[in-house]
Amino acid sequence: MDYDAVADELYALRPEEFTAARASAVAAARTAGDRDLADRIGALRKPSLAAWVGNLLVRGLPGEVEPLLRLGEGLRQAHHDLDGTQLRELSRQQHAVVRALSAQARQLAAEAGHPIGDGVQREVETTLHAVLADPEAAQAWASGRLVKPLSATVGFPAVAERAVAESAKGRSSPPAAAAPSRPDRKADGQQRKRVAEARREAEAAERELRALRDEAAAAVRAADEAKQQVDRLQLRVGELTEELDSVRGEHQQARFAQRTAREQARTADRRVREAERKAATAAAHLECLTSAST
Repeated sequence: MDYDAVADELYALRPEEFTAARASAVAAARTAGDRDLADRIGALRKPSLAAWVGNLLVRGLPGEVEPLLRLGEGLRQAHHDLDGTQLRELSRQQHAVVRALSAQARQLAAEAGHPIGDGVQREVETTLHAVLADPEAAQAWASGRLVKPLSATVGFPAVAERAVAESAKGRSSPPAAAAPSRPDRKADGQQRKRVAEARREAEAAERELRALRDEAAAAVRAADEAKQQVDRLQLRVGELTEELDSVRGEHQQARFAQRTAREQARTADRRVREAERKAATAAAHLECLTSAST
């Protein structure tokens, strides 16, 4: 029994199946005499619903993992280099990719029997943003064994703050007798401008992200409302279908009764005509007898 194989199998299960499967794996390891493995398996924690969806995304769309990791590397490098043009382009890609993956994750969860709401979907999106911002978070997500959703501050502020700190460190505490030269002051001014520009870019990206998240949340709510309407109409269609089937049955019965009544009417008409002929014959015979007797 291999630990990694067992862990991958457990975190591929739905959350409600995790505990029983873990207990079974622990028992199997103990039966095999491997107490260390049993302890390691027993230490595995059940994932939250949002973490499970994040793991499901890794397993369900393996082709999307590497592109997202590369995008995160590019974003982190752009923030580190204070490259405003590159940052704008990658930020746009970030928002588009996170929206697309979030929607795909929601679909995968529904197909796996666990439809998720807006709150869980936002936790999935937060995890994806953390993956883009933090290489350790990216590694944890790519393993497919998340226990809880990841989090990271939007806008990569840690990188900007580090750049500011490094810039300040580069400018700090020169010897008292040595005044900064004009080129140094010019370089410092340019660095401050780049930092300020990067901060503005990060803030703008964060505002755009908030707006897009609000837009996405509104779209999700609209989709949920549309689905509810579809469900209501589908239920009504079922009711009307049953009613239509019932009416069709009654209609068939009525047509059968109509045909039966017509046959009975034709039979009765023939019998009436036959009775009329008999009555006329009897009357003529009576008249003959009467005439003969007189």
